Amino acid sequence: MKRVVCPGSFDPITNGHLDIIARASSLFDEVVIAVLVNQTKSSLFTVPERIEMIKEVTGKFANVSVDSWSGLLVDYCKSNQINTIVKGLRAVSDFDYELQMSQINLQLQGVETLFMATAPSHSFLSSSLVKEIASNGGDVSAYIPAAIVSKLKSRVIKNA
Repeated sequence: MKRVVCPGSFDPITNGHLDIIARASSLFDEVVIAVLVNQTKSSLFTVPERIEMIKEVTGKFANVSVDSWSGLLVDYCKSNQINTIVKGLRAVSDFDYELQMSQINLQLQGVETLFMATAPSHSFLSSSLVKEIASNGGDVSAYIPAAIVSKLKSRVIKNA
């Protein structure tokens, strides 16, 4: 069985993330979405909240599961018998960073990284941009799953 991991912060999950997850789920036996636990980064949603939201919007994919990790992604991969990472690329600037990460992951633990070009309709999209639009009262319904819109609006209002 070929298992892959799609890592990220998913704060919140966007339609761009879902595009990569859907495409990976059609190519691999199992896709594990690994939510980053980063104590140094301020997140809008807690890790358990992000996991719950991701489960809600990926439930239609029978071969997708959600987990979290803290530390090196390659250590997570090795401890879970996953030897491939799938990453979405929006622009050349993503590639510069992700290439370095993929090379060190390969050298550290022999974990391969596959890059998927993001669909053009999502090439500009990031969780940070979605949060900025929402925090300024903008409509984000075209950028995140419908099930997440009210949760994001509530959180932005709560944090204002």
